[in-house]
Amino acid sequence: MQLITFLTEFIKHPKTIGAISPSSKKLAHKMVQPICFETAQCIIELGPGMGAFTKELVKRKKPATLLVLIEHNAIFCEKLRRQFAHVANVVVIHGSAENLKQYLTDLNIEKIDYVISGLPFTSLKAEVSCCILKNVRDCLYNGKFITFQYSLVKKSFFQTYFQNISHEKVWINMPPAYVLSCRLGNTRVS
Repeated sequence: MQLITFLTEFIKHPKTIGAISPSSKKLAHKMVQPICFETAQCIIELGPGMGAFTKELVKRKKPATLLVLIEHNAIFCEKLRRQFAHVANVVVIHGSAENLKQYLTDLNIEKIDYVISGLPFTSLKAEVSCCILKNVRDCLYNGKFITFQYSLVKKSFFQTYFQNISHEKVWINMPPAYVLSCRLGNTRVS
């Protein structure tokens, strides 16, 4: 049933869904691997979709850790709300990652430790991608931005915002994907 929902939404919104199938468990494991769950106080997930990464975050996070999910697709957003309604400190926002700073203000969040992203940066407009990455960079507190892409074509673009980037290929996913773990360097670019 989840696959049918995912495919239906992909057909309706291919530029914002960005994949033809949900992320694999292997990719989900690799996405959360860079997170220190012992110390994380606030984790943001951009574009959680059907919740493949969210499930891994919920399994590992401390009960007091705040997990904020920002999902643009209304169908996915409602499914996420139902799926994680029983989990403490999980907030689901139906909105755009471009408004990250406003959501943090609304929730009275001063710092973010990690941002996990399932956003399809290769199909987003350049100005939208720039806005999202600038917001993420400005809101991170000595943490990491973790995303996946199906190629490394956007790596140099990410380096405009995050100077320290490591990547690893996950073959067990359809299609195979790269997990990019990004940290700020000593200088920030406006």
